[in-house]
Amino acid sequence: MEEIRDLIEKYALQNAVKYNAAPNAGAVMGKLMGERPELRSRAKEVSPLVGEVLARVEKTSPEEWKRRLEEIAPELLVQLSEKKEPDKGLPSLEGAEGGVVMRFAPNPNGPPTLGSARGIIVNSEYVKKYGGKFIIRFDDTDPVKKRPMPEAYGWYLEDCQWLAAKPDQVIVASERIEQYYPIAEELIRRGGAYVCRCPQAAFKEHKEKGIECIDRGQSIEENLDLWKKMLDGTLKEGEAVLRVKTDMHHKDPAIRDWPAFRIVTAPHPLVGDRYRVWPLLDFESAVEDHLLGTTHIIRGKDLADSGSRQRYLYSYLGWEYPRVIHWGRVKIHQFGSFSTSKLRKAIEAGEYSGWDDPRVPTVRAMRCRGIRPEALRKFMIDLGVGETDISLSMDSIYAENRKLVDPEANRRFFVWEPVALEIEGDVPPLARAPLHPTDDRGFREIPAGNRLFICRSDLEGFRAGDNIRLKDLCNVEITSLEPARARFLGKDMGKRTKIIHWAPLDGVRVIVMKPDGVDEGIGETGIAEELGKVVQFERYGFVRVNKIGEPIVAYYAHR
Repeated sequence: MEEIRDLIEKYALQNAVKYNAAPNAGAVMGKLMGERPELRSRAKEVSPLVGEVLARVEKTSPEEWKRRLEEIAPELLVQLSEKKEPDKGLPSLEGAEGGVVMRFAPNPNGPPTLGSARGIIVNSEYVKKYGGKFIIRFDDTDPVKKRPMPEAYGWYLEDCQWLAAKPDQVIVASERIEQYYPIAEELIRRGGAYVCRCPQAAFKEHKEKGIECIDRGQSIEENLDLWKKMLDGTLKEGEAVLRVKTDMHHKDPAIRDWPAFRIVTAPHPLVGDRYRVWPLLDFESAVEDHLLGTTHIIRGKDLADSGSRQRYLYSYLGWEYPRVIHWGRVKIHQFGSFSTSKLRKAIEAGEYSGWDDPRVPTVRAMRCRGIRPEALRKFMIDLGVGETDISLSMDSIYAENRKLVDPEANRRFFVWEPVALEIEGDVPPLARAPLHPTDDRGFREIPAGNRLFICRSDLEGFRAGDNIRLKDLCNVEITSLEPARARFLGKDMGKRTKIIHWAPLDGVRVIVMKPDGVDEGIGETGIAEELGKVVQFERYGFVRVNKIGEPIVAYYAHR
């Protein structure tokens, strides 16, 4: 019992020091039973002993708790002093010690989304960690359903560069079709593939019932002849596909005799009508991973079937399949789906102004809004590569970005929904406002005078007789709301006076594009000097100035 008493004292002191309060009996009992599970059957006997020890500890001071704990269990005091951070970042890759070959393989039917950015950043980061090669591979072999956009190839490379993830090699699958045909022929020769001429609906029924297609029993010579007819145009679109033999009784119908090649006569945006037999993604991707020496693949757990299908191909050809890491989906509340196909349809329908519209989850939009690549990189790396689906808010990215832009962003006045305010008295003709509140980088001069603009929302919160301060200018008393009028009170800062910002009468027209709408108003003329920069519109938020003209156009970043 004396040994048990010592354990109770140790855990009581640890609990007391941790929370700087009298020890909690339940927490101490839980620790005790965790270390000595044989005591669980004696809980009624042990409980009074816990109460006795805790009563003794409670009578001593916090200083005595710490001194006594250091005396009897210094290791627990060390644990308390070590602040434990939640597990973040990228876990180690098994088998990566000698270097890695990692790839990110988009279909270029639009620019990178935030989902794409995660793949680009994480794959490139692993290559930086272990050494090796980072490859961007365009899986662009579907000229119809996921038709590539010629511009998107360049957009991906631009965004990779911006994200500090410049690839070591760029591969375009549609330009390498000739390499796939001999591999398909070898697969046929090894008995791993056959030409299926079943109508699509008929084969679907076979697949669901686990019935073998009549063409599955064709000889190798027959399949090679039919393969040649697919290539030379004898067989027409829709008349035949090359299938990989798997197990027609596999518990998952998606694995059963999957299609590797089909005939497509639609021209491809890059290579035109040079080819008429195109590989499907599972074949093209599997072959490229082998040809490129890919060591590790990171893919969504929803694509686990791809690995199951591709392993049949690797088995027939005697190849070694890369190591695979499956990760969960990331959903960001403000955007929902990252589907490029859906975004493309919405843009074509006029729902968005383009791929850089602040309402869409593309990297281009993030750039236009003033989100820094360093913020995106840290955010994506901290997410890790776990299989758990993640649902989070853009606020996490904004918090990282704010740390980067706040020290650099000049301050400017912007008044949305402007209302003219007439001021009676000797209002200074010019205001001198700091460009930054903490960094001594000088002042901006803003024309003032007896007529200024303020926000309607500010005016609606006032009553006649209220005293307010126009930031960096003067104090006034509101004398009327309709029309908006005030009386000059002086230039000194008043106590407990509400401070609002304002804009000069001859300011510039500004439009701010936001994820949830558009704000229009008047800003100080110095905004025209901030093209391409992130600034803080005081009492509004951080924006990036994207266009100088009439009007100036800025994209909203965050508060």
